Amino acid sequence: MNNALEVARPGRAARTDSARRWLAALALGIAAAGVAQAEPLRPGYNRDVIYQVFVDRFFDGSNANNYPGDPLYDASGSNLQKYLGGDFQGLTAKIGYLGNLGVSAIWVTSPLDNRNLLALAGSTAPYHGYEMRDTQLPDEHFTTASQSWQPFDDFVAAAHAAGIKVIVDFAPNHSNVRGSGEDGALYANGALQANYASNPGGFFQTGPNMGGAQWDSPYETQYYTIYDLADLNQQNASVDALLKGAVANLQNHGVDGFRLDATKHVNWGWQYSLANSAYGNRNSFVFGEWVADDSNNPLYRDMLKFSNRSGVAALNFPLFTAITRAFAQGGSFTALNGVIAQQQTDFAYPNDLVNFVDNHDRKRFLSVDTSADERKHLHAALAFVLTARGIPCIYYGSEQYLEGGDDPDNRRRMPGFDQSSTAFQLVKALSTLRANNEALGYGSIAQRWINQGVFVFERRFNQSVVVVAINKGSSAQTLSGLVTSLPTGNHGDYLGGLLGGVTLTATGATSGGYGTVAPTLPANSVSVWSRDPAVSVAQLGNVTPSAAQPGVRVVLAGQGFGASQGTVRFGGVAATISSWNDRQVVATVPNIGQGVKSLTVTRSGSSTASNALNFGVYQARLVPVTFTVNNAAPTNPGDQIYLTGDTLELGNWSATASGAVGAMLTTAGTYPNWWLTVAVPAGRTLQFKFLRIRADGSVTWENGGNHSVSTPASGVGSVNVNWQY
Repeated sequence: MNNALEVARPGRAARTDSARRWLAALALGIAAAGVAQAEPLRPGYNRDVIYQVFVDRFFDGSNANNYPGDPLYDASGSNLQKYLGGDFQGLTAKIGYLGNLGVSAIWVTSPLDNRNLLALAGSTAPYHGYEMRDTQLPDEHFTTASQSWQPFDDFVAAAHAAGIKVIVDFAPNHSNVRGSGEDGALYANGALQANYASNPGGFFQTGPNMGGAQWDSPYETQYYTIYDLADLNQQNASVDALLKGAVANLQNHGVDGFRLDATKHVNWGWQYSLANSAYGNRNSFVFGEWVADDSNNPLYRDMLKFSNRSGVAALNFPLFTAITRAFAQGGSFTALNGVIAQQQTDFAYPNDLVNFVDNHDRKRFLSVDTSADERKHLHAALAFVLTARGIPCIYYGSEQYLEGGDDPDNRRRMPGFDQSSTAFQLVKALSTLRANNEALGYGSIAQRWINQGVFVFERRFNQSVVVVAINKGSSAQTLSGLVTSLPTGNHGDYLGGLLGGVTLTATGATSGGYGTVAPTLPANSVSVWSRDPAVSVAQLGNVTPSAAQPGVRVVLAGQGFGASQGTVRFGGVAATISSWNDRQVVATVPNIGQGVKSLTVTRSGSSTASNALNFGVYQARLVPVTFTVNNAAPTNPGDQIYLTGDTLELGNWSATASGAVGAMLTTAGTYPNWWLTVAVPAGRTLQFKFLRIRADGSVTWENGGNHSVSTPASGVGSVNVNWQY
């Protein structure tokens, strides 16, 4: 152990071991109990604009939690590796600013207690919230010395009163630094559960730190360690219960959604069960950080499979890469449009992707683009993210032109709260448009005119249309031959000329829509044209979650549902309705068989159902089970072993790489034995088999009859069988 320095803080009285164990059991019991339901504040999440905040860097609302003399705190505010004083009291004080900005969801640093000891002399503080110490208590730097939940609860109440949902960062991959400081110690309500040295029952993974190509290897990225942070073993029953209990406890405190840290590095199959647990507790939105800068990344296909099936939407790093190249580095809009088109095909739920211009792990836009027009380029990039397909996320300070290089420079203090800046007004205006025009939340996206420096794209959901025209060049551009879905007439710039936008005049109908009088876009301008007529037919845009077991309540969002309660059907079976309005319905998944079902909404008094969405029905809530097959069929490089079976979660006997579960994992030390953790329905008897899929796509099934497993009613499970020759 290195010279760790513990800092005593007022109000943190010692507890006896027995008291700690009792409190931990009580806390976990409460977390496991039924969670009070609360409806989302607005329909689904697709109409939302998320605002990401590093709590410590936003606003200091209470000096009482700054702890002068603490080596983890810097009173001068100049050391960006230390706590600087921001807290939930400060966020509460600035809810009015966020409300005026127009954001409708705020993603905040994890409120959970983090490491208290210096890992090394002069080392960083866990101001970012990614070194969890306690799964049930809040951190004293963001709340109070006695670790009261009250400041966080007050913040949630203030946010909800302002119509803002609360999303918290949650890091299920690890606790804190191993081998020094607190040695990865994890507590539950003050009761020690394990540290890295004791490691009871394989509580932690013990692999080395990752490096090089291991960052994009399916085995190493899930089972090795990142930055010496003690890697939690989610296949351990205690770890599984602690993490799911932490999520439930946060939901009990009013949290509406979760951003999962480092999803690529957490056991992929286990995360299906984590998302399912969250959705079963309360209506939520769950998205995660899977870093793959473009489709050439070795794990891009794994990211797609995970995003399309797990219930965890993706932070859109491939689009971020394309946005940076196009807007900040002088790249072509053609390449950006290529990424959009590819994602429209690749992702099952492209409107759930979370898009961003800035974030805490990349240089800020204004430190990448250092041209004379950098702010104009930032305005254009923000306008794109706020109107493109997917959910926009604004990193704190972007609206105040905050700069910053690599971590931690990109995590500077909030520079001010000016509500007159052009960027602030832009976010406010387009947040309002997003809330009101269904095309931005649920619509398709199509390129209408493009060259290297000009991009005109159209969002459309039935008759709701938004057309965005961006000219990032230094000279005006006339768009001859522009055709859109906007009908005949004049369409003024929704932004009122804020970014130099112009009026569009649409003429008569033509092939593909309506022709236009060729508009001339000024240099460095953005024009937004919108149409959103009233409708009297149910139009279904989204369902959250997109898969769940009977008894789970889901949110259906769209328009034209009517004021009076109509009918929701899953596979033709009517569902129980909890609430109903013209834009949102909350319904309970009925007791029907497993599989993909057609989901529709029908207005009261109408015999015409809405468009249909696919909804996956599970047999029961999901539990993680590790499947191992010994002495599997011989494989050559490029060959993989997959698992398939008689339920949706196992692929319903699919024999394709995209439909079956896997690829399974093996290492030089375990080959020819393969394993994989899969989330499957609890308390059920399942049939399954293994197959080999060669690099050329040919399939070899194992011989013999089906294997059978009875899954546990709770916790985690495992099954170990031999390949049948």
